[in-house]
Amino acid sequence: MDQNKKMGIIYGLASYIIWGVLPIYWRQLQHVHAFEILASRFLWSAVFVFALLLITGKLKVCWEETKEIFSTVQSGVRMVLAAIVISFNWGIFIWAVEAGRIVETSVGYYINPLVSVLFGVIFLGERLNRLQVIAVIWAALGIAYIVVQNGSLPWIAVSLAATFASYSLLKKVIKAQALTTIMIETLLISPLMLGYLYYLSLHGGNVYQSCDTRTFLYLAGAGVATATPLLLFTACARLLPLYMVGFMQYLSPSITLLIGVFIYGEAFTMTHAVSFGCIWIGLGFFTWSQLRKQ
Repeated sequence: MDQNKKMGIIYGLASYIIWGVLPIYWRQLQHVHAFEILASRFLWSAVFVFALLLITGKLKVCWEETKEIFSTVQSGVRMVLAAIVISFNWGIFIWAVEAGRIVETSVGYYINPLVSVLFGVIFLGERLNRLQVIAVIWAALGIAYIVVQNGSLPWIAVSLAATFASYSLLKKVIKAQALTTIMIETLLISPLMLGYLYYLSLHGGNVYQSCDTRTFLYLAGAGVATATPLLLFTACARLLPLYMVGFMQYLSPSITLLIGVFIYGEAFTMTHAVSFGCIWIGLGFFTWSQLRKQ
């Protein structure tokens, strides 16, 4: 195995492990309202990414790419939509972790690659091969089983999969380095987050007016926790073939599932078992299709 592939695997494993254990990080802030955590995530991500751009000397590149993105209405709208979509994704995930629904978030990220495949068909005119059709059907059966048994749609799982697939689709057509797009996304949403925290300060106070040092450090660390795995993933994607990146992506929801069940004692019922079984079969067919393509 060549050195590039080894480094790609290390970067990939690091990014997916960090994403997988992030619920533990957010649970340390369970006493903070989810929207205040979301606000902190955007604000501190902006600070952290700006610092990285400054240290690496890429501020000029970032500025040039930003001008290029907003040089046309189409690309500018895509960038704004990406920022909005990822804010919903982050917010739903944080709320779900605080609400003790970590297992359901793992369902969302298991079916995410299959939703991305469907979006490729709908929006990019891509065609599914037979194995991919079978994979999507199995995943749909898994979700349908939860709906029948519980009488309601697993909205957390579906929302996380749909928002992240939408985000991935938008980022696919935006031509810029990862640091630039993260910088723009956080800057677009940060004024709203600052306004929200200011509003809270006038009506009872926000978390920063009353938190202890430990809470402040966790909130400030949200920027590092957000940007680091994304940058590691970007490095991984550049060094590894797509099928290897796709295969490793199941590591993150698997870790999250184990954390939810064995650390936080969330229920794993027969309904979960049947649903996960269908989804895993679908992912098996999906992975097989990717391997055959390679």
